[in-house]
Formats: sequence, C-alpha cells, structure tokens
Amino acid sequence: KSLNFWPRKMLRKVLLVVSFVLSLTTGLPDGAPPDTCVKNNRPNHGKTTSQPIHTLPYQVVASSNVYGPGTTIHVTISGGDVFRGFFIQARDAQTNEWIGEWQQSANTQTIPECSAITHADPKDKVQATLIWQAPSNKQGQVYFTGAVVKDYGTYWTDIIAQIPVYQH
Repeated sequence: KSLNFWPRKMLRKVLLVVSFVLSLTTGLPDGAPPDTCVKNNRPNHGKTTSQPIHTLPYQVVASSNVYGPGTTIHVTISGGDVFRGFFIQARDAQTNEWIGEWQQSANTQTIPECSAITHADPKDKVQATLIWQAPSNKQGQVYFTGAVVKDYGTYWTDIIAQIPVYQH
C-alpha cells in the first residue's frame, strides 16, 4: 500500500517540475498582456532581469519625434540577431502620458489601454516595422519606449527609440 503511494506522489512532483520548465521556455507567445502597461516596460518573465542597455544588439528607430493631427510615425526594430518579442509604447514628450494609437499589422497586437503594441506570435523576427498614429486633435513631440525580447531570459527594457539625424 505504501509503495503505490510513493510513485504517485513522485509522479505529481515530476509533472509539476515539467510544467514549470515548459512555462519558462514558452514565455508569452501571444505578446505582452495589458498589465505590462503599468510595470515599467518589464516583461513578466519570472525572476529574470533585464540586460544592460549598452549590450542591446538591436536598433529601435522612429522616423520622427514630432507629430501633428493624424500624423503617422514608423518605428522599426532591427539588428544583427533575431528577436522573439517586443513591447513598444508611445508617450507625449511633455507630459509623459500615453498618446496616440498603433495600427495593428501582421504578427502584432495592440494594447490601446496604454498606447502600446506587442508581438502576437513567438516566431523569430529579423525586423518589425510598427506604425503609430497621432491623435486627430493634438500636436507636439512623442517618444517611443519599451522592451525587446531575444528569448525568455534575455531581454532589454527602458529602450527609447532613436530619431535619425538627416543631413541636408
């Protein structure tokens, strides 16, 4: 009787460990949840921590930081290595408030609650081009901030998109 009890108890422990390991390896294949909006751009990836920003192997570039009513701005994530996920948020440069909306495109999911956009699948990505649209009744300056995820345990947060300097 006690011999049958031990394997069942051990089997439960093994299944629990396997479930935990699988959850670590799969991450968030459908993108960041809306509560990421209030977590300072930090992925909810257990006890992992962000990589130092100076080691970021990707470029996050916005086509502009100035907007007028209805203006669209492209934000591109690219680099020498593939990435699996991202969370990018638009903020007004003066007030730091969430502003505007994103155009949903293939393999993205918008989070309108906080003017953010995230990945919608766990596939490797070489580049993502995202399109932000300004409010129809405002003008000013905007900045784009967020996170890029290489894999479950390797990600960078507090990224601010660069603005290209055009030479005349």
